Amino acid sequence: MPKTAPADANAALAAPAEAPAAEAAAQGAAEADEHAGARPAAPPQLPGAARKEEESSGDTMARQEAATRTALETAQRWGLDQVPLKAPPRPAARVVLTEGQGVKLADGRPPVVYRVPTDDKVVFLTVDDGDEKDPEFSRMAEELGIPLSAYVSDYLARENYGYFRDLHAQGVEINNHTINHRNLKVLDYDTQHQEICNQQDQLERQIGVRPRLFRPPYGEYNDDTLLAAASCGVAAVPLWNEEAFPDHMEWRYDDRKLHPGDIILTHFRGTGLWNASMPDLLRKVVNDVTAQGFALARLDDYL
Repeated sequence: MPKTAPADANAALAAPAEAPAAEAAAQGAAEADEHAGARPAAPPQLPGAARKEEESSGDTMARQEAATRTALETAQRWGLDQVPLKAPPRPAARVVLTEGQGVKLADGRPPVVYRVPTDDKVVFLTVDDGDEKDPEFSRMAEELGIPLSAYVSDYLARENYGYFRDLHAQGVEINNHTINHRNLKVLDYDTQHQEICNQQDQLERQIGVRPRLFRPPYGEYNDDTLLAAASCGVAAVPLWNEEAFPDHMEWRYDDRKLHPGDIILTHFRGTGLWNASMPDLLRKVVNDVTAQGFALARLDDYL
């Protein structure tokens, strides 16, 4: 009678037959992967905060690019040579004035300023009188974001203070240029006081804000002018170093260059006097200022 093999012997005899099958299966799977190509690993997903920051950064860049395109299109529509340079943020406090070139000080009198002491590469556009009330000028200034300050005489503005209220609503300060635009230097104190202080009252009624700044007509003043201005709340008397016209700039100094803090004078005038429009004037000023590497800022923020 034949002997039966032990159980462990049978398992040992069966093992060699199973090993080649397992190796073949593994080799087949490897070959299948080689032919199919291994799938790339999924990229790691950013944590929530980092993902939001990346998306936010992308949104910011998109907004900046859109703003740049819009600014260029607006500049081209108004016929500018290039996009105007943007002024730095409004200073936290107005400048401290000291006696020197461009600033005249006297006790009890508002300072007389031709050039604002600042290291910012900015100049200031100021517009006098109020005769021409061109809606295209105000629209151009608003669309381009051009800051300016106005100095208004009542006898020219009274027919349409609504125009100046609209300018004020878009950020233009409406300041004092007397009631009747007379040469104050030849008037007595009482008459000067009426010219200046009555216009303070009128502008407060019409615009809703009592002006801080006052400019004497023709730039002519004397000590009585400053005393009268001080008595009705004037904080400073800005004059100018340049005067702008639609076709040229007139300069106080021979170098014929802008300097940081310079004040530019021009007027609310139109084709009747200039043979050019207020937008023509603004285009000339912005092109000249930008070409010299300056930005226009709002004088009332500094002075």
